[in-house]
Order: sequence, then C-alpha cells, then structure tokens
Amino acid sequence: MPDSLVLQRLRFFAHHGMLPAEIAHGQFFEVSVRLELPLAAAANADDLTLTVDYQDVYTAVRTVLDGPRHNLVETLAELVATELLKRFPLVDAVEVEIMKPAAPVAFSAGGLGVKIKRNR
Repeated sequence: MPDSLVLQRLRFFAHHGMLPAEIAHGQFFEVSVRLELPLAAAANADDLTLTVDYQDVYTAVRTVLDGPRHNLVETLAELVATELLKRFPLVDAVEVEIMKPAAPVAFSAGGLGVKIKRNR
C-alpha cells in the first residue's frame, strides 16, 4: 500500500444538489480525501516542506465546496480530485469521498455519496 495523507469527514454546508430543498435550504456534506505521495523523506527529515500540509488540503477542498453550485456529488468529487492534483505536484493519486449525511430521500440511510480515485 502506498504512503498516504488522509483527512476524514471534513464538514461543509453548501447548496449543491438536484432537489429544490437541497438548493433552497442547503445541507451538510462530509468530504474525506486520501492523497498518495511518498512520505519517507518528510518523516526522516521531520520537514513539512517535503510533504503536503493538511491546512492546504482543507483549503483546496473548501474552494470547491464553497464554489459554484453543482447538481451531482459526482461532479464535486471530480472537481476536488482535479484541484488536489493541480495544487500538489508531490501527489501521485487522490481518493475522494463525498457524502450527504442527511440526504433528503424517502428511505433511511446513514449517508449517501460517491467515492472516486484519480491518478496523475
């Protein structure tokens, strides 16, 4: 398994979605990302400049979630993956999961969403 930097269940409130209630009232989204990159050099040198800063990853994800409204979480996940690969040249691949923990659906679920993986 490759080295990975992981941020789990980042919470954002936004107005993405297809349903009128999602657009009008908004909802919470939970975003988890896993960035594959070599971490040994940063670990051995104890040097943040040799890896990716968690805060910078959060800011990149927030840029997408706070950006223009989109209908599909699939679109949001693709945009997050693209943004992460663009901002962080050390990253070889990214995995992005976006969940709607309280999606307005007519059945009971702990959350609905998508998970994608993109390679450089």
